[in-house]
Amino acid sequence: MGSASIGYQFGISARFYGNFNLSSDITVSSLPCKLDVSIKSLFSAPSSTHKEYSNRARVCSLPNTDGYCDEKFETPILDSIETPLQLKNLSVKELKLLADEIRTELHSVLWKKTQKSMNPSFAAIELTLALHYVFRAPVDNILWDAVEQTYAHKVLTRRWSAIPSRQNSGISGVTSRLESEYDSFGTGHGCNSISAGLGLAVARDMKGKRDRVVAVIDNVTITAGQAYEAMSNAGYLDSNMIVILNDSRHSLHPNMEEGSKASISALSSIMSKIQSSKVFRKFRELAKAMTKRIGKGMYEWAAKVDEYARGMVGPTGSTLFEELGLYYIGPVDGHNIEDLVCVLREVSSLDSMGPVLVHVITEGNRDAETVKNIMVKDRRTYSDCFVEALVMEAEKDRDIVVVHAGMEMDPSLLTFQERFPDRFFNVGMAEQHAVTFSAGLSSGGLKPFCIIPSAFLQRAYDQVVHDVDRQRKAVRFVITSAGLVGSDGPVQCGAFDIAFMSSLPNMIAMAPADEDELVNMVATAAYVTDRPVCFRFPRGSIVNMNYLVPTGLPIEVSSNLIFKSFGCKNRPW
Repeated sequence: MGSASIGYQFGISARFYGNFNLSSDITVSSLPCKLDVSIKSLFSAPSSTHKEYSNRARVCSLPNTDGYCDEKFETPILDSIETPLQLKNLSVKELKLLADEIRTELHSVLWKKTQKSMNPSFAAIELTLALHYVFRAPVDNILWDAVEQTYAHKVLTRRWSAIPSRQNSGISGVTSRLESEYDSFGTGHGCNSISAGLGLAVARDMKGKRDRVVAVIDNVTITAGQAYEAMSNAGYLDSNMIVILNDSRHSLHPNMEEGSKASISALSSIMSKIQSSKVFRKFRELAKAMTKRIGKGMYEWAAKVDEYARGMVGPTGSTLFEELGLYYIGPVDGHNIEDLVCVLREVSSLDSMGPVLVHVITEGNRDAETVKNIMVKDRRTYSDCFVEALVMEAEKDRDIVVVHAGMEMDPSLLTFQERFPDRFFNVGMAEQHAVTFSAGLSSGGLKPFCIIPSAFLQRAYDQVVHDVDRQRKAVRFVITSAGLVGSDGPVQCGAFDIAFMSSLPNMIAMAPADEDELVNMVATAAYVTDRPVCFRFPRGSIVNMNYLVPTGLPIEVSSNLIFKSFGCKNRPW
């Protein structure tokens, strides 16, 4: 017996079993149908092996594909899970099968409807299963930092019926206390999980409770300064909590080359299990106590030996977490459920562990080129027009540079990055640094365009006020995703930037009505050199698909102008 599955661009999928001939083709015909009508499919093919034939399938469908229904893959284990506690009844083999079922569901439901890369969610599936297998949510608090990690968590906590996410009547794209008791803390802008988790851990200790606190953060959000402030404070307070660093190879973080990633080997797997074991931990604490009694000099010498030894075994940077006061364990293979369960179970069983960081390596297949291909659009956006106008200005003025801050980079910015690689700085989730860095670039005679989404600019307002506006530094703030961003929910809406930017005494604030005015504002920002400038635009599409970006003309700005907003011209709205 063999089996085959088909997936096609219209969203039609089918699975069937039997003996098939390798030389035979497969034909699938689908009729549009409403949600309460089952799909009519016809397929025929004889053969004999266990392969996918997606590239050899002929798929026929009527022109109207708006109401088609997918052939649903069988997910018997997932269908039997009503609460995460039921995972404890499964074997490791069944957990692996469940991971495959969740991966199939995420792809068939989310990717086909949102057309966004699901690699971040795929990478965290085994980790999510291991966490819910070892801990007892919602009694134990599991906090998720990055939005992209949470979809498997939402599947397991019975919110699957509300998928697709980030759409009308869909589930929230972020964790939300209002949505589920399994979401211990709301997230959205990133890097708050360790701080919130530490607060929960301290509150637990003061109330005499014994629940566990786990904060899951990835290698994008951990670049933010708040994460290190929280880890430093956690090391000082020494409350029991577990920090999981999900080090995903799909990251688009700048300069995150493959060579800089920690690798997984048999030795590192064994060492991670040893580090997390009760025996090793107690032996280490006993050794510390003995060297303290011998004398301060011996204790400091032993501590250095311990640090160097662990640094040799662990990946580069592991001793940084130790210096902050967190007991480092890792790296652990994030797709090996046995190793994950073993390490997490040992860590959770210790009552006097203090803060622990478990370094988990997960794999993905997401790079800049992949994202660029995924985001192929049949529309032109304001961001496209902005980048094209900025490239034209940068070709005339070698002092123009770009500073980008945020979790993800709009694919349109790749045009500027490829054209001027030495004049493009992607600092990751470091908005405060991005603003002051831009102020420094301006002080050095360059013309920085600091690109930050509206909702994230709020995080750097102190730097905007004191490092830019008060000193009249000519930083050009490009405020993207401005206005009400419906599909991303309230945490991503850029509703406040007009108020807090136009209130600054030296700021020139602008908002275009259309793409022509946006192009002129780019030219204006490049022209102004004696004060800061900001302009905002939404992430939506422009009206004219065939719009050709003209040469921008600087707008005349009077000396007392604070806010310039353009009307809607002849638009009906």
